[in-house]
Amino acid sequence: MTTLHNLGFPRIGAQRELKWALESYWKGQSPREQLLATAAELRQRHWARQQGLAWVPVGDFSLYDQVLDMSLTLGNLPERVRGDHGDALDNYSRVARGRSADSARHDHDAHHEGCGGVAAGEMTKWFNTNYHYIVPELTAGTQFTLDASRLLTQLHEARAQGVPAKPVIVGPVTYLALAKAHDGSDKLALLDRLLPVYAALLDALAGEGVEWVQIDEPILVTELDADWQHAFNTAYHQLKSSRVKILLASYFGACWTTSTSRRTCRWPACMWMRWRAARTRASSSACCRRTRCCRWA
Repeated sequence: MTTLHNLGFPRIGAQRELKWALESYWKGQSPREQLLATAAELRQRHWARQQGLAWVPVGDFSLYDQVLDMSLTLGNLPERVRGDHGDALDNYSRVARGRSADSARHDHDAHHEGCGGVAAGEMTKWFNTNYHYIVPELTAGTQFTLDASRLLTQLHEARAQGVPAKPVIVGPVTYLALAKAHDGSDKLALLDRLLPVYAALLDALAGEGVEWVQIDEPILVTELDADWQHAFNTAYHQLKSSRVKILLASYFGACWTTSTSRRTCRWPACMWMRWRAARTRASSSACCRRTRCCRWA
């Protein structure tokens, strides 16, 4: 028996509908309700186009950037935004594009204290692509708090449409590796604080009846030193006790290889590991070379 699924689906729309809706909202030309309605319509349309897959990715859709989405899920938005007024979408937008002091004076909350200009998050390229992401900001004192609302909302939408949902999230090692510690602190020191939040997210998804969760770790295609290799093994040794099955995915190239690791990765495109609480050994199979789907017997 062959199982087919997709690692993710382009979100912008056949006619770039998401781009136009987002820009219109940011310019104040359309209300947020219209932006959210367009996003929901695109998700529904894209899920319908993936009919026939055993698992359909959910959570791969983003209004702007999947790494920024993960920062929001982990409660890790910059202090300059968290101290501002507004809801989650307001803060999300301020990290994505910033806000000038002049614009702040015309906002509905401009009369509240602390509503001056806000600098946007740093943007850089996503590995060797022309896609850019918002770099997560860390300090030695960074704390993480789970906010699974975005992912759970999309999961409920997919379930209502009869979609065999497979939630997709950015993995903890990739998240830390791509982040920037502005105080020069050791990013890996935050792993012990981060993993319980990931475990709580997986438990929340298990509580919704989710069987498989795809965790993207594209950092595995880079040359990881011993500390980061140890962090990877530590992370998934802890997360394997989750009640969901974890499909670990990587892309852009061959995975790192090391004689000190319990597992050696040499597969192109992506890989999967079936982690269960009662198992200590990972199963693996190569994916198809097109990278659009995985298959195994």
